[in-house]
Amino acid sequence: MAQGSGGGFGRRSLLRGAAAGSAALALPTLSCAAPAQARSGRPSADWGVQVGDVTTSSGLVWVRSDRPARMVVQTAATESFRRARSWRGPVIGPDTDFTGLTSLHGLPSGEQIHYRVLLADPDDPRRTGEPVSGTFRTAPTGRRADLRFHWSGDLAGQGWGINPDRGGYRIYEDMRRRNPDFFLCSGDNIYADSPIPERVTLPDGRVWRNVTTEEKSKVAETLAEFRGAFRYNLLDDNLRRFNAQVPTITQWDDHEVHNNWYPGQLLDDDRYTVKDTDVLSARSLRAFSEYFPIRTLRPDRGGRVYRVVHHGPLLDVFVLDMRRYRNANSPGRQTDDPQGILGAEQLRWLKRELSRSQAVWKVIASDMPLGLVVPDGKTDFEAVAQGDPGAPLGRELQMAELLRHIKHDRITGTVWLTTDVHYTSAQHYAPERAAFKDFEPFWEFVSGPLNAGGFQALKLDGTFGPAQPFIKAPDRANTSPAESPQYFGEVDIDGGSGELTVRLRQEGGQVLFSKVLQPGRAGQ
Repeated sequence: MAQGSGGGFGRRSLLRGAAAGSAALALPTLSCAAPAQARSGRPSADWGVQVGDVTTSSGLVWVRSDRPARMVVQTAATESFRRARSWRGPVIGPDTDFTGLTSLHGLPSGEQIHYRVLLADPDDPRRTGEPVSGTFRTAPTGRRADLRFHWSGDLAGQGWGINPDRGGYRIYEDMRRRNPDFFLCSGDNIYADSPIPERVTLPDGRVWRNVTTEEKSKVAETLAEFRGAFRYNLLDDNLRRFNAQVPTITQWDDHEVHNNWYPGQLLDDDRYTVKDTDVLSARSLRAFSEYFPIRTLRPDRGGRVYRVVHHGPLLDVFVLDMRRYRNANSPGRQTDDPQGILGAEQLRWLKRELSRSQAVWKVIASDMPLGLVVPDGKTDFEAVAQGDPGAPLGRELQMAELLRHIKHDRITGTVWLTTDVHYTSAQHYAPERAAFKDFEPFWEFVSGPLNAGGFQALKLDGTFGPAQPFIKAPDRANTSPAESPQYFGEVDIDGGSGELTVRLRQEGGQVLFSKVLQPGRAGQ
């Protein structure tokens, strides 16, 4: 599918290190500053297009202009755009970093939608730039259609950025070729706390080269720097091509702000002049809302990351936010913890929406794992588990309440998907192995990173009885993508039988582990 993103990101860019690039990846240059207020010529949309939160009849289209422009979207059943329908979008300008969103509604279900975005001069609608094209499939209203989606997370982490010698973020091309219905990004879309250096020498003497930009030369503190961190990834051809074909469901995690952050935290990090994570997270969330098409982050939708995306009768995706409502990281030994990692309001929402769901499968998109012990320093813990295999304590109390609700309300078909830990694994939770027993068995699958450092496997906490039939992780910290495979997960749901198959894949597409789950059973 033609993407229309061919070069020309502004020649005044600061593009260092790997500027020469490789013939395999034609990297555009980047204007790090905001687009000019007045330019000759026509508006340009070289950053590509995205569609997010697709349902049976709707989608949300994203674009970025190089100047103020009116956004217009055309949709059609074919690439010829005969009998195209036009959607008048907003005038986009500097208040949103020249990004814009247009909501599509009343679309036919279960159909391939072709669309193109036109950017018009606000003062002369006849002056339009070259259209930027994309495509996506709406969710089906019937149960007979098969469904496929991918998930992963962690992009440009630990200083491993766009390396033209490797072909950039080539894992996106692996996923695109498998033609999923959508991609679930489980967080850490950027590493605001990880600058991208020009080059890194690997243990074997090889040199990893990065494309770098001015904003990614330091940690992100200002709104402009957060915006630049989100723009950085869109320099990659593979990612822009992927975005033009595969819609997204996006959540966030800690590195959108700072490693292991929580509300109210004051950073002990000499790289920062702004120490208040509440200030930093507000700036990051604004940039996040500008660079991803997420319905609930629009000003008229309450500004939430957590939401449920209904993808037809086979699937509901429950997108969690385990970052913005959590309590402070601690040893996690509290005997009463109503705030936990979700906050009381989000937990009530999740229980209510799970009970309302009529979908065969309920995927819980969790930005942190349940049973893996993720430390934060010497005494505190970052995720749910805290290493004590006994009865639930701390944040585990909130998860126990949720798991108990799923069992007692007879909610079937729950599957947990996550990323975060920079390796891939499968965990099965069962009450007969657990200290807390009032729940039905379920599976949790881990896959990632997309393009970040690999890390060693973490310990399991026995509170909810996990067993780990599969794990693949490096034997040392922060192995580069040149040394350790990058990972993505794949979920296929059969429209006839309703079976759900999870495959854990590595870069290049090789299947490392697979599991078939049967529909209609509580918890699996």
